[in-house]
Amino acid sequence: MRFLGIGEYCDLGDMYRRLEAEGHDVRVYVESPAAHDVFGGMLSFTPDWRAELQWVREAGEDGIVLFESAMKGELQDQLRRECYQVIGGSGFGDRLESDRQFGQDLLRSLGLCTARTERFTDFGDAIDFVRASRARCVFKNNGGDTLRTRNYVGELEDGTDMIALLSLYRSQWRQPGKPDFVLMEHVEGVEVGVGAYFNGRSFLKPACLDWEHKRLFPGELGELTGEMGTIVTYRGAECLFDATLARMADPLRESGYCGYINLNLIANEQGLWPLEFTSRFGYPGYAICEALHIEPWDALFRKMVRGDSLEFATAAGFAAGVVLTVPPFPYSHGYAELSKGAPISFRASMSSADYDRVHLAEVALQGGQLVTSGTTGYVGVSTGAGDSVEQARDRAYALARKVVVPNLRYRVDIGERLARHDLPRLEALGYLAQPEATRARFTPLQAPARGRSAHGSAGSSAPRWQAASARPRR
Repeated sequence: MRFLGIGEYCDLGDMYRRLEAEGHDVRVYVESPAAHDVFGGMLSFTPDWRAELQWVREAGEDGIVLFESAMKGELQDQLRRECYQVIGGSGFGDRLESDRQFGQDLLRSLGLCTARTERFTDFGDAIDFVRASRARCVFKNNGGDTLRTRNYVGELEDGTDMIALLSLYRSQWRQPGKPDFVLMEHVEGVEVGVGAYFNGRSFLKPACLDWEHKRLFPGELGELTGEMGTIVTYRGAECLFDATLARMADPLRESGYCGYINLNLIANEQGLWPLEFTSRFGYPGYAICEALHIEPWDALFRKMVRGDSLEFATAAGFAAGVVLTVPPFPYSHGYAELSKGAPISFRASMSSADYDRVHLAEVALQGGQLVTSGTTGYVGVSTGAGDSVEQARDRAYALARKVVVPNLRYRVDIGERLARHDLPRLEALGYLAQPEATRARFTPLQAPARGRSAHGSAGSSAPRWQAASARPRR
């Protein structure tokens, strides 16, 4: 097959690398100059994605364009009108993610309970609103490319900390145009995401449940990074999916959406409260989900574009992912001085299976040495799978300890609260359709037989990137 990847930062670089290792042709366009070194020496890059469209078209039904972000949906719609096979999202999907109030209004129209959400383009108006309501709320910027570290979950019940933050943001505002953000009523409960692939007409099954850990430090302290680790399962999602994301089938079909979509929720005794959409591949979600995929990515993508099956094979149990970073993550300031170009090594105990479970992110291959690259110090994610949350996280952490990078950092509590508190609470609330299925015995996945191992010659445990011969075509 032929794959053309289009993105701002090469966020799907590890997926591209694995597709190439399976024998597919992959070309990648990276828009941001700051990310042009990501996966350098490991993938085939193009400076002009439009020049590659004929190459994709010549492959017929085996040619696929992959979009990484929720910022080029209208372009995806246009390419679909030109009869290209596109997986990523849609213009409608972009708006779902970037315009938070639009997403909430749509969910309300579909019969879901939603927390009060107010959109603002003036900090003063927002301050007046909090003073009048005297309520705890959450600040979230609109826009697909805004910094998550600027979002804030209010702590004080009277909203005085939110007023202080809004006052600070008002004094710091130097951007052209007006700010664009929402204040959402704070809702207590278990945070859980439900996601699924949509092929332009229907959802593929099974749906996925995920529990993200967004803050930088253990104990839910520090900045909102986007994601520091996650637990996922493909079992027991039916109840949550049918009550929430499944209701989006008609709007997604009307927009021509094709790709993964996730809805983050709060579950409590009063019901299910949707928070926000992710209308694209999740990072590092796609890598963690892969630990439970029995079918490879190319098989899943074929089903999506051909529409000949609405099911794909997944394993029972749980998968855990631990995000590996170096300073100054989640920020970019000072990265060149602190960590960029740092060598990435692995302990001698690494096996071929271990290398498969490390999903790289901001890295490059320089003179045969794997090093950190990119803009923030996001090295990658270590994954593990097993019968239980505890077993999956233990395996992910055992692998993380085999990765050696100067000043490597990661959270050490991924999945702890879920196993002890949140999963039992969701079961007690009746939100897991098949609790016994989530505890079903996990069967380790067996790699399909091939003439060569995924890492080179048969039996080799050398990492796939050491054998990479592709070089950037910038």
